[in-house]
This record gives sequence, C-alpha cells and structure tokens, in this order.
Amino acid sequence: MRWPPGIVPEGDRECHAIPVPTGAHARYHVLVTEPLLCVRDLHTHFPVRAGVLQRVVDQVRAVDGVSFDIGPGETLGLVGESGCGKTTVGRSILKLIPPTSGSVRFEGQDVLAATGPRLRALRRKMQIIFQDPASSLNPRLRVLNIIGEPLVVHGLVASRDELRARVESLLERAGMPRAAADRYPHEFSGGQRQRIGIARALALEPRFIVCDEPTSALDVSIQAQIINLLTDLQRDLGLSYLFISHDMAVIQHVCKRIAVMLKGKIVEHGDRDDILRNPQHPYTKTLLAAVPEPDPRRTRLGAA
Repeated sequence: MRWPPGIVPEGDRECHAIPVPTGAHARYHVLVTEPLLCVRDLHTHFPVRAGVLQRVVDQVRAVDGVSFDIGPGETLGLVGESGCGKTTVGRSILKLIPPTSGSVRFEGQDVLAATGPRLRALRRKMQIIFQDPASSLNPRLRVLNIIGEPLVVHGLVASRDELRARVESLLERAGMPRAAADRYPHEFSGGQRQRIGIARALALEPRFIVCDEPTSALDVSIQAQIINLLTDLQRDLGLSYLFISHDMAVIQHVCKRIAVMLKGKIVEHGDRDDILRNPQHPYTKTLLAAVPEPDPRRTRLGAA
C-alpha cells in the first residue's frame, strides 16, 4: 500500500510517512512514533575554482536534496555506485563535512545548528565506522590509546586502570582478545583492524552509527564475519545504522529498507523486499542485475 506524505493512523498510534524528493520512485515507509534521525533536503556542494585568482566557476553537487528517516534500532541501506555521494551524505549528517543547506535532526535536536558543548554531546550518540580500517587508525598509537581516546576526551574515565578495563571490554565485544590493547594497528589483519574501528565507534555508547562501506576493503569470508558482528551488536545494543555500500548483495542481507542513490539524489526508496521484487527505477534494476548469481543456469532461465 502506498501512503501519502504526512501522518498516517495505525491503531491508536501516530505514524509518519517519509517524504521523498520529487521524481524519486518510492514506497512510503511508515515509522511508528518519531524517527531517531530525520534528514530533509540535504545539500552538500563543493566549489570548482579556476584562474589565477581561484574564483568559483561551478559547483559539484555531491549531495543534491536527500531526505530520509531512520527509526530506533533500524538499518537503512544507502546504495549506489562510487562517486554518487553516499559517503558525503554520511559525513554531512555527522557534520564532519559542512552541508550547504538542509536539515538534520537527531532525537529532535538540530545537528547542523549545534556547536561547542551541544555538538560534543550529540557526537557521543552519533559515531562512524570508516571504509578503510588501515587509514582510519593512527599507526603511531597502541590500540589502548586509539579506542581510549574518545573516553578520555569526553571525561568518561577517571584513571588509567579504568581506561584499560573499558578498552579491553570493548575489544572483547568486538571479537578481539584483551591482549590486543598493547599492540599497534600494523600488527593486525584488515578484518581485525575493522573490529578495532568498531570497538572505537562503540566506546561512547552511541545510538546511531554511520557504517561507511565497512566491508568493502575486506575479502568475502571476513565480510561475512563483520556483517554478523554488526547485526549482533544491533540486536544487543539497539543501535540504528546508516549502512553505506555499493554492493546490493551486502545491502540485501543487512537492511530492511533501501535508498538507491545516483548523482547526488535518492532515486528509489522503500522496503527491501518491495525493491528486490519490483524495482521501479532503471538504475535500481541495473544494480540488481549486477549481483552475481551462483548458478548461471538460473540466470539464463530467469532471463528466458
């Protein structure tokens, strides 16, 4: 059933249908109560400069009018080709890249207007797992200091012993041994480094995490382990994810809702099963056609 924008009754509760940019193919997804994260008409443009005086001659519209909601404990998959603006969306939401315009509200608070102590308080609840586990970890620091740094910055530990105990507990939750706290990032494999990155993201006990292609730099078997870990953490801690990927096969396994992004815009947005069974936009159909089929005969039969 397609719901119009606005408030839709469901029993005695109020549900909010997510508005989608004009021209996008969408099945309105109904969220019970208020969403945890609300993004509306988000734009992030980068200036193109030329000439001796480096005047602005054009704009790269990396994000061009993106809107979506994410509810508590929910995962939204943001999928699209490299360069379509997926990572810029995630970083703009966290204000790691300043957006040009739009609105981002987390738990009802305006993220883009927040500064100083308010922004620091919001950052405790909103974290990110980066795509490349090697470049996202400081090679000069031991794991104890990498994971412990946010705890120290936010004043959440009172002593060195408490810091070590918290870091070792986070490592165990991420599937790493306690002894890893005393080693350097170069001593670990790619999958182990990503587990360290996940432990760091969990350090401040956030409610929402941007997962910026957390498995794309890993081989297939390690990808499955990391996806299972993220799923277990969501179940145990009630986390919400924005899961960014260019791989529709990964998105299918992780997300209940999917937003398809192309050239800075969301072109299709809806429940996973609806999009997989009946994609509306030609680009969505292209992404689904690119998913490898283990049995080639099934592909030929399906095409026939």
